[in-house]
Amino acid sequence: MFIAYAVLAGLLALALCASAFMTFTRNPAVVDSMTKLGVPDSWLPWLAAAKAAGAVGLLAGLAVPLLGEAAAVGLVLYFAGAVVAHIRGKDYALAPAAVLTLLPAVALALRVASA
Repeated sequence: MFIAYAVLAGLLALALCASAFMTFTRNPAVVDSMTKLGVPDSWLPWLAAAKAAGAVGLLAGLAVPLLGEAAAVGLVLYFAGAVVAHIRGKDYALAPAAVLTLLPAVALALRVASA
């Protein structure tokens, strides 16, 4: 189970770092999507920092199980909020947010099972 967690945590951390970078640099696609959902521009640095912290936490979970578990829980909540924002904004292109809600949940299960 640990190897599965390590692979998933690494891939998810990579995706989260890329997403955080695009949010920090205000990539037009990210800004347009956030604006369409009613997310204030002032929130972008905080949301990017949350994604980056989640990535770091998942990787730290390789050495400290509790950190990995906490990061996975935080990411599930973060992306569940993204799904809710998409639904409230009547933007039904929410598959990426839904998948990104499930992946940390799987990571959490794997981390708990490997401890």
